[in-house]
Order: sequence, then C-alpha cells, then structure tokens
Amino acid sequence: MRILIALGGNALLRRGEPMTMARQLDNIRRAAKQIALLADGNQLVVAHGNGPQVGLLALQAAAAGGAENTAPLDVLDAESEGMIGYLLEQELANALPATRHVATLLTRVEVDPHDPAFAHPTKPIGPVYTKAQAEELAQRNGWSIAPDGTDFRRVVASPKPQRIAALKPVEWLVEHDVIVIAAGGGGIPVTLAADGQTRTGIEAVIDKDLCSALLAADVGADLLLIATDVDAVYADWHSPNQRALREISAAQLRSIAFPAGSMGPKVEAACDFVTRTGKRAVIGSLENIEAMAAGTAGTQIRP
Repeated sequence: MRILIALGGNALLRRGEPMTMARQLDNIRRAAKQIALLADGNQLVVAHGNGPQVGLLALQAAAAGGAENTAPLDVLDAESEGMIGYLLEQELANALPATRHVATLLTRVEVDPHDPAFAHPTKPIGPVYTKAQAEELAQRNGWSIAPDGTDFRRVVASPKPQRIAALKPVEWLVEHDVIVIAAGGGGIPVTLAADGQTRTGIEAVIDKDLCSALLAADVGADLLLIATDVDAVYADWHSPNQRALREISAAQLRSIAFPAGSMGPKVEAACDFVTRTGKRAVIGSLENIEAMAAGTAGTQIRP
C-alpha cells in the first residue's frame, strides 16, 4: 500500500512544551519509531508541520535587527523544512534496516498570488502568548494575532496549494521504494509568472494538511494518514456532548463545523483527498498509527 503520512506540528512539538532542540528531537525520534512500524511492505511519503519552528526562526531573524537581516517567510519555510526533514530522516534511518533508504526533498508548491488568504491571515506560527503579550508584539512588529485555544499566536497568510512544482522526483524515489520526506511545512510557497516557467517565492506558510492531501492524490496514495495529538476527530469538542467520530463519509464530515486553526484544515484535507480519489483517509493519534492504517482506530473517512 502507498501511504502518505502527514505529521501535525503538535505531533512534533506538543502544546505547552518548551521549544528546545532536545524536546523536538525527542518527539521526532518518537514519531520516526511509529512511522517505521508501517515501513515493511508499504511505500511511504512523509509530510510534516512546521508552525512552531518557522515562527521561532522568524523571531530569531527579527532579533538580528534591520530589515536587511529579516528573511522572508518562504526562505524560513525552506529552513524549517530542511531542519525538520534532516532530523526526521536521520531518526527514520536509525529505526529501519540499512537496506531501506530515506530521502528528504525541499518542495516548492505553487500558490495563487491573488488568493484571498493574503488579506485574511489564519495560519498560527511560533510560540503561544497571553493576550497581553500578543497584543504588545502585534503592535511592535505589525503582526496579525488570533486566539489559539486559551492562548494567542501570530497568524500569517496561508494560501491554498495549487500544484507541486517538482512532483517527478518524489514519484521516482517512491517507485524505487525510498521513503520520501516531502512538502514539509506545506512546502515552500512560490508563484508562477506569466511565462509559465519562472517561479518566485512569496510570504506565506501553506497549510501542511491541504498540501499533504494534494501530494497524496498526485502520487497515487492509497491512504492519507493524518497523525496528530488526539485519538480521533470529535464533534462538539470541549462540550458536555463531545463524541468521537469513528467512521464517517466525506460528505457527512464536511457538514460539521470545526475550528479553522486546528482540526478544520485536517478535516478539509481528508475530505478533499477522499472526494478526489475515492480512497480512504484517517485522522488520529500518532501512537495508534498501525491501527489507523488497518482501519481500526482514529476517524476513518471514506467515500
């Protein structure tokens, strides 16, 4: 089976944890061991989030002072994709037989420069803040901020992915049974010029789940597996009536409202993949990855 595994940012750096390299490495090692459980007999493509990491890189760049020292978001996306990809590749290689190869690809993803998302930032990046801290930082740095649970975070533009700019290398590697880490953090956002060839980076962070769904469909995945820090999708989350959705159609799931900054994109991505391909998607906890792939855990979304 060909599986695209999308690791949520919260699966790599859990809410409330310090954004230290040691903590991230611990979580990446844990994720790699779970992914390795599916390696035997399957072709794997792995995508991952980068929200906390790209936000931290942005803070570090801003601390250097001066506009000339501030890297644009597309460059920071590439930095975080390379950093997380390297760590994940190394830990996966350590968890697998030496005969199974792993490769990380920096992945450019085309977006529409006129996407309405550029006028309405929604993608949370960086650490969480209290409301007072967030408002002060927003005023000082010109940030947009939004609630994230009981806290607040910086939000940036998150245009929809239109096309994977270099799909062939991913396909070639997968066909040779290489585990490919690609489209990390939603990929590097680029726009296509009128000549149909020239691409230019643009300030944004693409949603990892939506990009994962696009990549999964394009590489012919049989399953889109979205691994996060909850065991399933819940209706009426954080209410007395909350309930786990165990098996549901894409049409039924689309009829339920979910928060835009957390479960919403995962649900949209899963439904998009199922509707486009007629294949299965599943959302659930990283710790249940084998059962999710087998169809016995998480929220199973079917045509």
